[in-house]
Amino acid sequence: MGFTVTFWGVRGTIPCPTASHLGFGGNTACVELRAGAQRIILDAGTGLRPLGRRLLADGVGAATLLLSHTHLDHISGFPFFAPAYTKGFGLRVVAGHTAGRPGIEAVMARQMERPLFPVPMRTMGCDLSFIEVPAGHSFKLEGGVRVHTAALNHPDGATGYRIEHQGRSMAYVTDTEHVPDQPDRNILNLVDGVDLLIYDATYTDEEWSQRIGWGHSTWTEAVRIARAGHVKRLCLFHHDPDHDDRMMEAIEAAAQAELPNCFAAREGTTVTVA
Repeated sequence: MGFTVTFWGVRGTIPCPTASHLGFGGNTACVELRAGAQRIILDAGTGLRPLGRRLLADGVGAATLLLSHTHLDHISGFPFFAPAYTKGFGLRVVAGHTAGRPGIEAVMARQMERPLFPVPMRTMGCDLSFIEVPAGHSFKLEGGVRVHTAALNHPDGATGYRIEHQGRSMAYVTDTEHVPDQPDRNILNLVDGVDLLIYDATYTDEEWSQRIGWGHSTWTEAVRIARAGHVKRLCLFHHDPDHDDRMMEAIEAAAQAELPNCFAAREGTTVTVA
């Protein structure tokens, strides 16, 4: 019953591969969800590269990539995803924030065009498909997996996801900015009662007050959302690159003092949702 969640990249903004960040990890956003035979990937940050190597080593033949949005820290691992260059691998890319703009296929191809990148997307030899799912819609994947979506408050738009399988649920809500004392109903409806909530906790309250409009949230708002949404377990995610291991430990301890069933995402760790 249930599924597992593995963190391959937990940072926001830019990778930070320094000794002071190794405890929590330096790669940008990428989360793997295993639900039965399904491999679902949430975002394509730099953590997608080591995940791709693991998928090939494990003989995995297909995956679905759900993109929250297409800012560089969430897609820069895509050109380095080895399975995409592997004939016979099936890769389905889903996004919900590009309505009325160049579609998701065009956006993903653009970062692989010269002079930005020397290898164009057309060289990818896998069975590659792109699907637009407007935020607010729901859809099904193989194996009885159901996905619900919601629009998030972020520059250029972003999408949150709720994934359900065998009576268990998790929500991935990153790159969203809260409004003080006005809980986002889109988010609350999406996360209501989930077993695991992965939430944008980029800033402290003091930092956020200097970065209003940048499209991110705080660990204190994460706690408030988790309480209001009757979330069973909260995961702090999208760590600021200026937050080294010592600061992340302090943030995690402060959050746990407010909400004991809470933790900060660490690269390379796996959580069972059961």
